[in-house]
Amino acid sequence: MNELIEKINASYEALKADAELQAEKGNKAAGTRARKASLDLEKLLKEFRKASLETSKA
Repeated sequence: MNELIEKINASYEALKADAELQAEKGNKAAGTRARKASLDLEKLLKEFRKASLETSKA
């Protein structure tokens, strides 16, 4: 579970950095990376939800 949380934090930081670059400097490549990071983050959050439910049932 801790490893999953670390992956979520890393993905969020990547998203945040690229989104800021796109917003502040208009960097199109950063926008593409931010969108990809958002999809990765979505998958990780779904995994977290499953793991959290399993942990609460135990």
